[in-house]
Amino acid sequence: MLDLSGYTIAAKIYESTKKVVYRGSIDKSKKAIIIKTLKANYPAIADLRALQRALQREYEILKQLEHRNIIKVYNLEKYQHNLALILEDFGGQSLSSFPNQIFSTEEILKIIIRLVDALDYIHKITIIHKDIKLNNIIINLKTKEVKLIDFSLACRLRSENQAIKNPNLLEGTLAYIAPEQTGRTNRSLDYRSDFYSLGVSFYEMVTGKLPFTAKDPMELIHSHLAKRPVPARELNGEISPAISAIISKLLAKNAEDRYQSSLGLKYDLETCLEQICSGGKIGEFSLGKRDRGDRPLVPEKLYGREKEIDLILAAFARVKQNKSEIIFISGYSGIGKTALVKEIYQV
Repeated sequence: MLDLSGYTIAAKIYESTKKVVYRGSIDKSKKAIIIKTLKANYPAIADLRALQRALQREYEILKQLEHRNIIKVYNLEKYQHNLALILEDFGGQSLSSFPNQIFSTEEILKIIIRLVDALDYIHKITIIHKDIKLNNIIINLKTKEVKLIDFSLACRLRSENQAIKNPNLLEGTLAYIAPEQTGRTNRSLDYRSDFYSLGVSFYEMVTGKLPFTAKDPMELIHSHLAKRPVPARELNGEISPAISAIISKLLAKNAEDRYQSSLGLKYDLETCLEQICSGGKIGEFSLGKRDRGDRPLVPEKLYGREKEIDLILAAFARVKQNKSEIIFISGYSGIGKTALVKEIYQV
């Protein structure tokens, strides 16, 4: 058990291979708190330092945030050769700890709307969360408070270029990451990547299942890149076509096809909620009426290279038949040779 001066530890509530989370209180004020720290016996020193930097980054980001749907941070304590992040405890539990489909459609919509409010807040100050999932969404069933937690992967950038990495080294949780977060799409990661992860969480809440599951990490990555998830309505007939369509829009492969603003998404969700509250049934309506991006974004699609892409893919298909080939791509600097090659990564 953690021994941290000035704090009383009540219980361990979560443990992974790298982190431990405790519930406790501050000795002086008796205020309830959550303490997140690293496993002291985590073997690799380099990895331990990286995790400590992640805790430091999370503290630096959270201390600048003030939103009712984002967890509050109190302090970052040093003890021995470790760090402990002190967070508020509002008596909540992660959504992942509840049985499947425990929440009504009305309750789910209210939860998602509160999360959209939180995302709108952080996106306006150029913060991308990068790890939206049920485990990082906390709810207090009595007070109905909903808060987003775990900003250890968050970055303060409008966009971020992702490199191809071993699946085990990717930032985020494989079942929830956006296609561009895999580094295999020739697209940069931006705030719309959080919308995709929110869509996965939304899908899981209404169906009790993830859009994609696989034992092999590369198969899961391929699913995010190339497969269409079964529409939520086909797994749960009680879900309205409108909600199913909202989820499908959030799960679009290309960021340009997702919602472009939190306000546009929130408007569609509130339309659904209002219809439930007034008549109990959600009718079909056009999505995205109020969806207007609040920042200039240059589309990252590759135009005018369909012929070249087809030639490369044809060569790839021949190589798969145990043939050997070499492809040379020539052109002036800046003409788009690298972009052309990267466009093949996602195939």
